[in-house]
Amino acid sequence: MGMVTIGISDLNIATPPNILVTYALGSCIGICLHDKAHNIGGLAHIMLPSSKEATKASDNLRRYADTGIEELVNLLKSKGVLVSSLTAKIAGGAQMFQTNCSTFNIGARNITAVKQVLAKYRIPIIAEDTGLNFGRTVFFDVATGVMQVKSVNQGVVNL
Repeated sequence: MGMVTIGISDLNIATPPNILVTYALGSCIGICLHDKAHNIGGLAHIMLPSSKEATKASDNLRRYADTGIEELVNLLKSKGVLVSSLTAKIAGGAQMFQTNCSTFNIGARNITAVKQVLAKYRIPIIAEDTGLNFGRTVFFDVATGVMQVKSVNQGVVNL
């Protein structure tokens, strides 16, 4: 079994026995896409809601919900996966800093954006661990489709 680490603003796909992992999800969102029939999955670590917020053309488009999820879906499609066979599990989107200004609540904006993009692709979200005010680490077992979420204060949750 190998660990495939996904960094911030990155994504990858894997087949069993590999496990996809991403660390330090605060306001960021980890999106796990799974195709049980083809025994393949992918994980993206999304940092911001929309590529319209990109400051320059050379920006890493994997950091945005709209373009990052699109790239992950296209990567899975290149391996023969049908979008209609995908399911999603998401984690993260915390509000790490207390503020009264909704503009600065990037976590909530990320959750909304990710859900909108997945809805556009008609990919059902079958489990989520989002919001609140703590960071998370996600382990995604492609063989079982289980997304394990670990956090310092909340322990371990298997979804």
